[in-house]
Amino acid sequence: MVYRRKKGQSKFLGVIGGILTAAAVVNLFFNADSIFKAGGSAIAAAIISDNDEVVKVEKTGENMAENPLAENDTDETTENTESTAENNGEEETIDPAEEFAGEAVYPVIETNIGASGTLYENISVKNTTGYDIDIGSLLERDLGFTMDDSSEVQVLIVHTHATEGYMSYDNGTYHESFSSRNTDNSQNVCAVGDEIAAELSRQGIGVINDTTQHDNPSYNGSYDRSLETINSYLEKYPNIKVVLDIHRDSIGYGGEQGKTKPTFTFDGKKAAQIMIMSGYDGTGEYNFPFWEENLVFALKLQKTAEDMFPGMTRPLYFGDFAYNMNVNNGSLLIEVGTDMNTLEEAKYTGELLGKVLAKVLQS
Repeated sequence: MVYRRKKGQSKFLGVIGGILTAAAVVNLFFNADSIFKAGGSAIAAAIISDNDEVVKVEKTGENMAENPLAENDTDETTENTESTAENNGEEETIDPAEEFAGEAVYPVIETNIGASGTLYENISVKNTTGYDIDIGSLLERDLGFTMDDSSEVQVLIVHTHATEGYMSYDNGTYHESFSSRNTDNSQNVCAVGDEIAAELSRQGIGVINDTTQHDNPSYNGSYDRSLETINSYLEKYPNIKVVLDIHRDSIGYGGEQGKTKPTFTFDGKKAAQIMIMSGYDGTGEYNFPFWEENLVFALKLQKTAEDMFPGMTRPLYFGDFAYNMNVNNGSLLIEVGTDMNTLEEAKYTGELLGKVLAKVLQS
């Protein structure tokens, strides 16, 4: 890989930019009255129409360099805007070795994390509690909730650590200036939530993907803030049955030892593995009396994922924690990939995860 842009693209865009600017001025002159009546937003987004082709010029983006959690992300975002995934012109390929010349380079260890812990058919559970899991028996149970046949919102997706980001290229290495945080929600784990939500919506399930950055500007207290967001939605939409906190993991010490990138392939396309987390409360410490119902949901999701997309899941992590999963009996935390996966891999997983969720919820 990896970044791609057309040769001569800058000159061409400069000419087109000049033509569009002139057209915008003419459009503003002849439609000044209606534009100013519409207010400042109309001026910020000028619509230029010519022979039924509409070009929308609008002010977008944010200055990520001002955010302490977006360290070094400004350069990455700039390069990504120059990337053209599909085009018909002659291209030049820009190697990251040239883009990050002079920086230390560390290994990315790509692997499929297989079964471990308690095994059952094609799934496994990493159980760090003292509770003895009978996976087969739990899978035979019904979900602790029933989805309604309605268009109301029944699934809420949140991101306690919304600025968790991904790689923008895939060549087996990462550079020392790489930042795993990104405050652009189109480039972080929120974009994965968008894919999950889009697929659920296509399946007729009412869903909201909340993109509040609970870890920005402070990482501390993120779960307290995301709990406030969750409770506000539960109050506004009492028909919510499922709450998913979508994260991105990180595996490895970094440096010369490298970091891990968990992947699987479906339909010839590489995707990021997921890890489903389900909590346990044997002592009542977390006010989590329905933890076993959440575990049933987690196991059904794990089994369905492996049946539909073999290799998609890492071992389910069942541990002594709550992480806000005690809000209802349909709450889970899911890690989608690690910081070494690319955004495209993670988004593809989001689409597939949406299909898995829809099948579990509609069965």
